[in-house]
Amino acid sequence: MTENPDAAGQTGGGGQRRELTARLAVPEMDCPSCAQKVDRSLQRVDGVVDATLQPTTGTATVTYDSDRVAEADVVRAIENAGYEVVGGDDASSDAGPEVAPPSEIWTSPRALKTWTGAVLVVLGLLFEFVLTGQNVSVATVLDYPLHLADVLFLGATAVSGYPVVRGGYYSARNLSLDIDLLMGTAIIAATGIGYFVEAATLAVLFSIAELLEDYAMDRARDSLRELMELSPDEATVRRDGDEVTVPADEVEVGETVVVRPGEEIPLDGTVVEGGSAVDESPITGESVPVDKTVGDEVYAGSITEEGYLEFEVTAPASESTLSQVIEMVQGAQEKKTEKEQFVDRFAGYYTPTVVVLALLTAALPPLLISGGATVSLAGLSHTFTGSWQTWFIRGLTLLVIACPCAFVISTPVSVVSGITSAARNGVLVKGGNHLEAMGDVDAIALDKTGTLTKGELAVTDVVALDGASDEEVLRYAAALERRSEHPIAQAVLARAEDEDVGDLPPVETFESITGKGIRAAVDGETYYAGKPALFEELGFDLSHAHLRTDGGAAAEVADECEREDCADIESGALSRFEAEGKTVVLVGTDTELVGIVAIADEVRAGAERAVERLHDLGVAHVVMLTGDNEGTARAIAERVGVDEYRAELLPDEKVDAVEALQAEYGEVAMVGDGINDAPALATADVGVAMGAAGTDTALETADIALMGDDIGKLPYLYALSHKANGVIRQNIWGSLGVKALLALGVPLGLVSVALAVVVGDMGMSLGVTGNAMRLSRMKPDRLFGA
Repeated sequence: MTENPDAAGQTGGGGQRRELTARLAVPEMDCPSCAQKVDRSLQRVDGVVDATLQPTTGTATVTYDSDRVAEADVVRAIENAGYEVVGGDDASSDAGPEVAPPSEIWTSPRALKTWTGAVLVVLGLLFEFVLTGQNVSVATVLDYPLHLADVLFLGATAVSGYPVVRGGYYSARNLSLDIDLLMGTAIIAATGIGYFVEAATLAVLFSIAELLEDYAMDRARDSLRELMELSPDEATVRRDGDEVTVPADEVEVGETVVVRPGEEIPLDGTVVEGGSAVDESPITGESVPVDKTVGDEVYAGSITEEGYLEFEVTAPASESTLSQVIEMVQGAQEKKTEKEQFVDRFAGYYTPTVVVLALLTAALPPLLISGGATVSLAGLSHTFTGSWQTWFIRGLTLLVIACPCAFVISTPVSVVSGITSAARNGVLVKGGNHLEAMGDVDAIALDKTGTLTKGELAVTDVVALDGASDEEVLRYAAALERRSEHPIAQAVLARAEDEDVGDLPPVETFESITGKGIRAAVDGETYYAGKPALFEELGFDLSHAHLRTDGGAAAEVADECEREDCADIESGALSRFEAEGKTVVLVGTDTELVGIVAIADEVRAGAERAVERLHDLGVAHVVMLTGDNEGTARAIAERVGVDEYRAELLPDEKVDAVEALQAEYGEVAMVGDGINDAPALATADVGVAMGAAGTDTALETADIALMGDDIGKLPYLYALSHKANGVIRQNIWGSLGVKALLALGVPLGLVSVALAVVVGDMGMSLGVTGNAMRLSRMKPDRLFGA
């Protein structure tokens, strides 16, 4: 239990109120109708401020006014809805994301009641149909003789049916027309008119169905539990020269943690001593260990291989990358897909409608049909009789079919399976709505730098102009870029350091020209560094600006040309560098060009294969958006195989490009670094951030985050989302189709109560869950042979 610091406010009387939040484990709350029943019960408790109920995790997070209600009252309200709160005070904590503990489903009290009832039903059937001579009358109730088989059936109904009727009672109290109320009513009604076989069969089969549904949901929750168990609970910390083992959540930022070979890294941090290969697959999904040395970041949940590490903690346990992933995966379940919203709306009409049909089926035919009636359709005929008993059983069967359990769990269980599968493979999907949208995109826009390329820029060429030297070009370029945070600046400064160009001149009045370059005063004169377009705006005619051809890199450029004018910048250096996929930065003043710096970014190894796979999977259009020059963009686009590229885009122009793609193709996903591309990511139907591990901004701004830098995860994400949409559709229409067929067969006498339970309820619940679990087996390796 924790105090909610943002919730403290004024009460009606002007005093302060203290709001507390408790997270409670409610394993039996495993479907939306269960959550509705709990919610209605909590709403009647004076002092409950807010309740977030998650059937897929089996948890209830309740905020309440501690001056008006106690946590025990909250627990009692949940139990009054018919659900047990497990774990006691251990479950009552908002300290971090949780999931209901695993249940001993097959040996639980309800399971023991079910098995006892099943044995009694089998014995009853044995005496009823096989050992008829031993099926003697043992009692008489209201002049109705009870035989041994009847007593066994009644015993089975009482034992197995009690939890069902009890649940139905709580449903009635909470005005919830759910499966417990329907089944409880059916069991009582069948028993009341002497249909002991049907009542006992219904009670036992429905109890078995509930156990199987609990088992299926528990399996779905296993993937969440595995995710939560990735990070160790303890850490070895160096304090006052000694190594002490303490709970991970007690380690403070700035402390030094020791990790030995084979141990899990308990928190996020920066390596300060040692080195080791580290398995980061729990975070990024990458199966190949990453070498970590001093200065590198490490993440909670990753595992050291053979080396020894000491790292300085950079975030508390509750704010580690892994904790954020777990919390977001759990929060993702609250964001319903459009299909899930449709299911909720449809179920609200479906159940009452079928209940009314069940009542009409039981009451009208006996009144309207006397002596039987024959109906012929398409050459087939069927005779309907007017027996009260016959139509009561058929109405009872329709009542069973009215239960929408398989239908309402068809979508959430699929969403949980898909989202947790993605998380285990290094893809964080922040909502079922985003999972659904990603599977329906018609076009994907890819940023170039950091997405299709590694984003690790390096200077490849330095070309001096008009009497300057290569060293001077680097000195001025490095001086200008020293105050910039752009990756190009880091590349220029690194090359200047490698070339040992000496002390850089002081810079004044530094200014960044968005999307074009930079400007600053160097040695009292204004210098510029940026795209060729910037210098054309300053009035330079690059087609008449010639290279210095007395040696060096410029001479090499000129020697390769065959035309007389090839030594000029535009047709010589710029053309060659851009054809090679390099970014060109010019350096100069208002009146004179000093030189050219060419910078290259290596294309990711899997970029071409990823684009090819996106096409194979059915993505209609893949486009590259970049602020880089036309020539570089063309070279990269041709190499990776995108359908289209758009170059020299400013940040706001990327937004325009995304909107244009939406108008032309429909739904669009934008893939970028999550920071510089934030406007475009927000504009797209789905924003996907690359390399988000350890980047809070990317985790917060994107709809989906690829935790590692593997572009190959993008086709996996699309395939998973597309398949999830297919699974959801199969589950929805499959469960509805089976219900419809069973409902049509009821008036014809083709569907019994047992068949309705076994196929319509138990069978479909298992079917939709098993179908959803297929998503958990999808792996990037299996898709791409990586």
